[in-house]
Amino acid sequence: MPKHTPSASPHKRRPLQPLWLRITHWLNAAAVVVMVMSGWRIYNASPIFGDFTFPAGITLGGWLGGALQWHFAGMWLLAVNGLAYLLLNLLTGRWARRMFPVSPRGILRDAWLALTARLSHADLGHYNQVQRAAYLFAVADLVLLVVSGLVIWKSVQFPLLRELLGGYEMARRIHFISMALLVGFIAVHIAMVVLVPRSLLTMLLGRPTWQRTTQQESAT
Repeated sequence: MPKHTPSASPHKRRPLQPLWLRITHWLNAAAVVVMVMSGWRIYNASPIFGDFTFPAGITLGGWLGGALQWHFAGMWLLAVNGLAYLLLNLLTGRWARRMFPVSPRGILRDAWLALTARLSHADLGHYNQVQRAAYLFAVADLVLLVVSGLVIWKSVQFPLLRELLGGYEMARRIHFISMALLVGFIAVHIAMVVLVPRSLLTMLLGRPTWQRTTQQESAT
């Protein structure tokens, strides 16, 4: 006689990263890559730091006009998708749960644990305070990139923003430095993914393994 089982259907656990988060994350990543590479080509057309320019092979657009088209395409994608990302994080309460609390003392503590290889990565659903600070920094940096970009793009239409940033030329420098800091964040982010590959699977599949998590069924 077959043994009674509570449920014949497999039980799926709630994903660590919901689908909406994964979609908006990768769209944001694509938009940032497009904007950075096309931005380097735009910078090369009018350098602000002497003779320093970026190699053509790592830029996007081929020429100034093409780079501007790519840059604006990436800008609109980042603006719309980034706003959706922020609103969904706030409305679902995920922002408050994952990004706070954060404090200088907590950041220093977790940074020391990471440097001494004692920081646990067992629970990928929990962000340590170094991660929280890094993600909050990235959001603030992106906001500064958007604001300075508006001043560069529509300087006459945004006189208050232009003055707050110290003028058009200063806005260009702020935009460049913010871009460099964002590239630095991405480099560190990729390094962390290499050290903890399960985090990449979590952002791709919603779980840290290829195998589906199911409730084991009793033998009949």
